[in-house]
Amino acid sequence: MPAGRIEAGIAAAVAARLAATAAARARAALARFRARPLRQHLADAVLLEVERRRLFPWGAVLFGIGILWFFRAAAPSAASFPAAAVALAAVIALAATIARRVSMIAGVALAAAAFVAAGFAAGALRQATVDAPALVAPASGTVEGFVESLDTRPNGLRIVLRVVAHDLPTRGEGTLRVRATLRGDASVAPGDWMVARVRLLPPPQAVRPGGYDFAKEAYFRGIGAVGSIVGRPRIGPPPVPPDLGLATAARLDAQRNAATLRIAEAVGGQPGAVAAALVTGKRGLIAEETNEALRAAGVYHIVSISGLHMVLATGTVFFGLRALLAAFPVLALRWPIKKIAAAAAILGGAAYCVFSGSAVATERALIMTTIMFGAILVDRPALSMRNLALAALIVLAREPEALVGPSFQMSFSAVAGLIAGAEWQASRARPPGPQPGRIGRALGWARGVVVGIVGTTIIATLATGPFAAFHFQLANPYGVLGNVLALPLVTFLVMPAAVLGMLLLPSGLDAPAWMTMGAGVAQVIAFSEAVAALPGSQIVVAAFGVGALACLVAGLLILTLCVSALRLLAALPILVGVVLAASPVLPDLYVDRDGRGAGLRGADGRLVVLGDPGDFVLEQWLKADGDARALDDPGLAAGVACDALACVAPLPGVGAVSVVRDARAFPEDCARAAIVVTRLRPPPWCAAPLVLGRERLEAMGATTVRFVEGETLLETVRRVPENRPWLRGE
Repeated sequence: MPAGRIEAGIAAAVAARLAATAAARARAALARFRARPLRQHLADAVLLEVERRRLFPWGAVLFGIGILWFFRAAAPSAASFPAAAVALAAVIALAATIARRVSMIAGVALAAAAFVAAGFAAGALRQATVDAPALVAPASGTVEGFVESLDTRPNGLRIVLRVVAHDLPTRGEGTLRVRATLRGDASVAPGDWMVARVRLLPPPQAVRPGGYDFAKEAYFRGIGAVGSIVGRPRIGPPPVPPDLGLATAARLDAQRNAATLRIAEAVGGQPGAVAAALVTGKRGLIAEETNEALRAAGVYHIVSISGLHMVLATGTVFFGLRALLAAFPVLALRWPIKKIAAAAAILGGAAYCVFSGSAVATERALIMTTIMFGAILVDRPALSMRNLALAALIVLAREPEALVGPSFQMSFSAVAGLIAGAEWQASRARPPGPQPGRIGRALGWARGVVVGIVGTTIIATLATGPFAAFHFQLANPYGVLGNVLALPLVTFLVMPAAVLGMLLLPSGLDAPAWMTMGAGVAQVIAFSEAVAALPGSQIVVAAFGVGALACLVAGLLILTLCVSALRLLAALPILVGVVLAASPVLPDLYVDRDGRGAGLRGADGRLVVLGDPGDFVLEQWLKADGDARALDDPGLAAGVACDALACVAPLPGVGAVSVVRDARAFPEDCARAAIVVTRLRPPPWCAAPLVLGRERLEAMGATTVRFVEGETLLETVRRVPENRPWLRGE
C-alpha cells in the first residue's frame, strides 16, 4: 500500500478517535447534568461566582443602573433632592453592612440596592453642582474675556473664551464660557484678553429623539454658548490679571499648540497632522478625507487619545524602564524594579494626560491605567475584572454623565471583553511537550503576536460593535482587517517613537523621533485608505432603540463578568437584542427642532425632505433611517412641491405634509394638509389634525411621528415635564 494512503488512513483513524472521545465526554457531561437537579446546578454556579469574587463587578453595573435611572427620570429638577438621594444611599449602605452579619442573602440584596441608590445620588449631585451659565436664546453682542484655549482648524481658529463681561441674555450664575470660531488672520494666543462682537446660539439639542445631545455634553463641560466672532477682535491688556488656574491652563495650551506645529512640520502632510494629534490631542490639522479613511477602515479610534494610547504610552515607559533597570544586576537584585517601573508609568501617564489636554476620555484612561499599575504596587494582579470595576466606579462617581456616551461605553466594553478573553486563555490546559529551539521559540513568538493582535481585535470589535451601531449608525465590515494592519505599527513603532520624542523635546533633539513616528503613521494612513477603498467598507445601519441596546449590553455583561456556566445565559438577551436591532421601528416623519424642515417617508419607503433642515440635520436623519444616500441625491426631493410660501408633499396613508415658511400660506395649508410644520407661530384657527409650530417645538425639541392603526405617536427630545438645566428655556 502506498505511504500516502497509510498516512491518510492513520490521520482518519486519529480524527475518528478524537471525535469519539469528544462525543463520549459530551454524553458524560450531559448525563452528569441530568443526574442533578437544576437548582443544584444554579447553586453551584452562584457559589463559583462568589468564590471567584465576581460579585463586586456587578456593583459597578448596579451603580450605572442608578445613574441611568436618574437621567431617564422625567423630574422637574434634580437640584432639590441631591442631599436626600445621598442620605438614602448612605442609609441603605449602613443597613447592608448590618444585615450582612445576619444573612448573606439579605446583605447582598441591600448592597445591590445601595449601589443603585449611590448611582442615582451621583447623578443628582453632579447635575446640581455643575450649574454652568448658558445662553437662553440666539443673540448677538459684545463679550470681554480671556482666551482659555484655541485650536487651528481648516475654517479658522476655534476658541474657548472665558467671559468676564457681556451683554447677552443668560441664565445661571458663575462664569460664562463660550466656544466660537474666528475666521481670517488674527494674532491670538491662549491667555490673551479679547474684546469681540459675537453671534451665538445656545448649545444645540439633539436633532432627533435618541440622537446625540450636544447641549447636555456642553452643560457638563461648562460651555454655555457656541457661535462665531464677527469681525476682527481687539486684543489688549486685561483690566484684571487672570487667576492661577486660567494662567496655567493658557500656558499649557500654548505649549500644546507649539508642540503640534513642531511635530506637524517635522513630519509634514497628513502624517504630520495625525502624529501631532496622537501626542497633543489637537486634531484640527487632520483633513476630512483622512478622517473618513480612518473611519471606514475602523481605526479612527487611534486618533482620539483614550485607553489604547494611554496603555501604549504607559506600557512603553513601564517595560522600557524595567528592561533598563534589569540590565544592571546590582539594581535588579536589590531594588523592586517592577514597582519602580509601575510608579514611573503612572507618572508618565499623568504627564501624557495633562499635555494632551486632559480630555474626558483621556482622564478615564488615566484612571484605568493608574489602577492597573497601582495593583502592581500592592502586589495584586494588574489585569482583573475587579480592577476594571473599581475604575468604572471612580469614573462614574466623578462623571456620571459619561455612562450614556459612546466613549465610556466602548472603552470599558472593549477592556471587559479583553480581560474575559485573557482569563479564558489562561484557564486553558496546556499539555506538556518538548521545549522548542531558538527558531521554534521565535516562530512561536511571532505566531503569538499575530494571533494576539487578531484575537484582541476581533474581541474588541465584537464588544464595541453594538455601541458603534447605536450611536453612529455605522458598521465597518473590514474593521478587523484595518486594525490588524494598523495596530502593530501603532503599538511597536508609532507610540514608542512618540514617547521618545516627548522625552527629547526639551533638548531639541526630537526631530528623528517624530520622523520615525511619521513613517509609521504614513503607513497606517496608507493601509486605511486601501481598506476604505474596498467595496462596502462602511455600511449605514438604521438606528435601533434603547431596548435592543439594553439586551445586547446585558448579554455582554453576563458573558464577560460571569465565570461559571451562568455565562451561557448570555445567549438569550444577545439573540433578542440582535433581532430587535435588525428590525428597528422607523418613524414616518422627522421634524426639525426649529421647524424649518421635515423628512417624511415617501411611497418607496425612503425619506423625502421638505423645507431646509440643514445639512447636518439631514445627514443625521438619513443615518438614523439606514439611508446611505448623499445629501444632494435627487430622490430626496421626489414629489415635493415648493414655492416661496411653503413646501408640500404627500405622506402615504396620512395626507399632505406642509412646511410653512410664510404666514400667508396658513389659510390654504391649514385647510388641506394633515400635518403642518412651521418655525412661525401658527394661528389658533389652524384646523390641521397635527400642527407643530414654534412654541410647541421649543417646548418639545426635535420630534418624530409614527402613525399606527389610526393613532398618532409622537416622540420628542424633551419629555414633559422634564426640565433639565441643559434644556433651553429653564
